Amino acid sequence: MSAVLTPPVPSPAAGPRAAARSPRSAWRGRWPLLPLVATVLLPALPYGTSGGGGPADVASGIAVLVCVGRLLYLRQRPLSARAALVLGLPAVGFAVATVTAADPAAALPGLGRYLQVFVLVPTAVFLLLRDAFGFRVVAGSLVLLAVVQGVTGVHQYVTGTGASYLGEDIRAVGTFGPSDIMGMATVVAYGLLAAAACALRTPGSAPAWLRPSAAVLAVALIVPLTLSFSRGVWIATAAAVLVALALSGRRQALTSLAVLGAAAVVLVGGFGIGSEMIADRAASVTRVTSTPDRSVSDRYAMWSAAGAMWREQPVAGVGLKGFPDHRDGHASIGLSSGSDTAGAGQEFRRQALLSPHNMYLLVLGEQGLIGLTALVGSWAAILVGAFRRLWLARSRPHAARDCGLVAVALMTWQSVNFLYADIGGPTTVLSGVVLGLAAWWALAEPDRVSAA
Repeated sequence: MSAVLTPPVPSPAAGPRAAARSPRSAWRGRWPLLPLVATVLLPALPYGTSGGGGPADVASGIAVLVCVGRLLYLRQRPLSARAALVLGLPAVGFAVATVTAADPAAALPGLGRYLQVFVLVPTAVFLLLRDAFGFRVVAGSLVLLAVVQGVTGVHQYVTGTGASYLGEDIRAVGTFGPSDIMGMATVVAYGLLAAAACALRTPGSAPAWLRPSAAVLAVALIVPLTLSFSRGVWIATAAAVLVALALSGRRQALTSLAVLGAAAVVLVGGFGIGSEMIADRAASVTRVTSTPDRSVSDRYAMWSAAGAMWREQPVAGVGLKGFPDHRDGHASIGLSSGSDTAGAGQEFRRQALLSPHNMYLLVLGEQGLIGLTALVGSWAAILVGAFRRLWLARSRPHAARDCGLVAVALMTWQSVNFLYADIGGPTTVLSGVVLGLAAWWALAEPDRVSAA
């Protein structure tokens, strides 16, 4: 398969004219990356025009169609047996939950969404990435998206035009608005981790300026991430950064931690960037069990409701998209009717609580043990495979270890963040892209993950 996908390299006898044409022909063969890049960048459009079925979802659909078209044209075996099993396993749980739902027709939109995010998009990313260069292009797109959203978020905080937080319009939400307060934090975290991994494991052929630039970007993106006031994203990002540092070596880890500590002191202590509110928000992480605020209490109530749904239907759950319909019958009376959102150009509105904000409990309640085992089993196989390949790459000088560190960091972040969040909003499709990047590193043939 790699022989078909590798761009031709002109022989020395071909002369300078052929050699001069080779970069152009190589780039011509990269056009299948365009829908992937578009899928990553289009969520930056204003949130009002990029909800479900928005431009990013259309771009992801085009990526899937391009992938299918290439497979038919090249007539090649698309996946190894192992990759097909790991990437296709979640579809089993989705199908069972749809068929066994009380209203299978109502569950069909959920089936399409879950297949898109957790099967089709990851598979398309896996197949359209020919080599490490393509991986780096998509990862670089994540960094670009993070920079755009981060700058927007910092501007919102400085000018008081963000989402409402403690009575002030200062919460950084980027272009996603107060109805999707996790959107900006999510994409900034993706970009921060990709930039940090590049700084820790810069490709050997990269220009000298890339490593310091990646390090500066990673540190700078801490500012909008902090100003998002998203506790779950903070925890997931800290966990992923620590994992990346641990895999980069003790000396580099200690140096990086010192730089991060100094940056935190300067940004929060020196310039006073939201220091009081940030400190209070960070301290609230340790108070969620003793004196939880309203958002935490509601989350506990929804977690309990998801658990009650599973106990009622332990094997296959209540069906895809069934949580909103079964919520009131299983939630405690302490659950509020919704959360208040305002600011960032939006009038005050009450937003209904339609999910438990925990992907694992959402899958357990709606898809039961079958769905949870299939989905988490697939993610675990990808995560373990990514760790294993990165560990083995230490003794392989031609391995693209920078790609491996990005894949491990992003997959770690996604696994931890799903403890506090689930799918929804314009950034949902990016979860599929992240899974595809991690799967490519973990499951692709060795020659495809070389540094060349």
